Amino acid sequence: MTEPAPAPAGPPRRPLLGAALALAAAAAVAAAWTGWSWYGAAHDGDTDFARTRDTVLAAGEQAVQNMNTLDHDDLDHGMDIWESSTTGDLHTQLVQGRADFEKQVAQAQTVSTAKVLSGAVTELDARTGKASVMVALRITVQAPKEQPSVKESRLLGELTRTAAGWKLSALGQAPMGDSAPSSSPTQP
Repeated sequence: MTEPAPAPAGPPRRPLLGAALALAAAAAVAAAWTGWSWYGAAHDGDTDFARTRDTVLAAGEQAVQNMNTLDHDDLDHGMDIWESSTTGDLHTQLVQGRADFEKQVAQAQTVSTAKVLSGAVTELDARTGKASVMVALRITVQAPKEQPSVKESRLLGELTRTAAGWKLSALGQAPMGDSAPSSSPTQP
């Protein structure tokens, strides 16, 4: 009897090498996908808009807080901060009325401080450089020999983009409470 001839020898099988090559290929594909996704997100217009919105909100909250904080013992510095936080007609009004306002605050000897409770951008047109914010504040006013007066207030601010950043160009009180008309039940 003759024995069958042995099968021709092929390349030796290396299962670990094959698995390692498959994992390397998968990692390369994942890295390429991640890089492409990151690049797309970094150059997305929505991301730029979100950054601008965040910048506007921070500037608006700070400016509104600045406009509600003033110490009679440091009027020059406080008024300088008010002026540096504003632009346009609001800035002009502050500059023109500064001397009279300083006299009033010096006579009253008050210290007002504001703390931002919350804020939101209500409008933003990055193309034209105009925005609106609503800011809720807790304002504390301390007069000599009196208990501090604390109130919460909602203010609406308009901002304008300037060469020095976003500045407050208008500021006013937001409506409070329920604006729906009250109705009373009808009597038969």
